[in-house]
Amino acid sequence: MSAAQLIHLVQSQAETIAALKRQLEWFRRQMFGSKSERRLLVEDAQQISLGEIVDQGSATAPTPMRRVVTQHTRAVSKTKDEGESLPFFDATQVPIETIELPVPAAIANEAYERIGQKITYRLAQRPAAYVVLEYIRPLLKLRDSGRLVTTPAPGGVIEGSRADVSFLAGMLVDKYQYHQPLYRIHQRLTGNGFTLSRPWLTQLGQQC
Repeated sequence: MSAAQLIHLVQSQAETIAALKRQLEWFRRQMFGSKSERRLLVEDAQQISLGEIVDQGSATAPTPMRRVVTQHTRAVSKTKDEGESLPFFDATQVPIETIELPVPAAIANEAYERIGQKITYRLAQRPAAYVVLEYIRPLLKLRDSGRLVTTPAPGGVIEGSRADVSFLAGMLVDKYQYHQPLYRIHQRLTGNGFTLSRPWLTQLGQQC
């Protein structure tokens, strides 16, 4: 190889190395440094452009924006006591259990006059939403004939069933209006102290 060819080869390789260095430096700026291309300004200074890489290498958190307000004194609100005194139910449909609280012990021994009362309402729940109707039927013996007679049991929607019409209506409402499956109704019954079979509820639903 002649000297001219060697010089040309060295120059070509030098140009290739310089081009590769420029590409490598561009990739470094894209990956680790700030971008060199021009960015459009946005109206909101806190909003970043789409695809912008947030610099997570800085350990200093941005200073939060603070606003100075005038010092003032706020009166205690009475809306809590007023809210507890407002009825939020239909008294003709909801059972109400009245609990009368005693006079505070701090003033029980002092002379006082009761001029009125304040009412507070609280929504409460009892362990069981079901009730057992116990019918006591007198058993009688006729003196003349000695025959035993008794008052017949009240008739039901399903003859010979232990389910009252109120339970049947409530079960259908829970199942079809509130989408409560029968197995969950059975779990609630057993959890409230009732010993009933799961297929019994299915039979009641079919008979209804």
